Amino acid sequence: MKIALIKYNAGNIQSVSHALARLGANFEVTADHQTIASADKVIFPGVGEASTTMAFLKDKNLDRLITSLKQPVLGICLGMQLMCTHSEENNTPCLGIFDVTVKKFNPTSDEKVPHMGWNTLTQTRDWLAGGFENRFVYFVHSYYVPLNMHTVVQTHYMLPFSAAMRKNNFYAVQFHPEKSADTGQLVLQNFLNQS
Repeated sequence: MKIALIKYNAGNIQSVSHALARLGANFEVTADHQTIASADKVIFPGVGEASTTMAFLKDKNLDRLITSLKQPVLGICLGMQLMCTHSEENNTPCLGIFDVTVKKFNPTSDEKVPHMGWNTLTQTRDWLAGGFENRFVYFVHSYYVPLNMHTVVQTHYMLPFSAAMRKNNFYAVQFHPEKSADTGQLVLQNFLNQS
């Protein structure tokens, strides 16, 4: 199995690479369209800002490529947010795979933004149905995807929101599996097992 890890201006490519290496996965970090299109699985990582990242993807025609992919594709953190229709982060039009708008957390006196730390997964179903309920994973984000018809896992910080989603061959997680210890490794392995 060949995995393409999409190379762009994301801040977590190195840590995702290390996580895949720990799983013994055969992967390549690449922006080459043919390599991505012919891979068995594609991972779309993300740590960064929505508008500059979308501009980069459009400049390289990666936006059209990602939405055209037919194999399993996993978006991580910003990658998940950019799979949505729109982000409140600098009023950014996104890829439109998931028909939902990414929202900014409104902090209270007790809760801080960015949301940073370990939270439990709840209401697990679909590709994360088996054994992920109440497990802890690591989050770092200021924007969130509201609960929607594609939500397969929830978590709670200020309000319930989507920790993971799925639509057809597109999978997505808001948390960082590459920073989520054994549970994160299981999430990545679970994705790699999807057909």
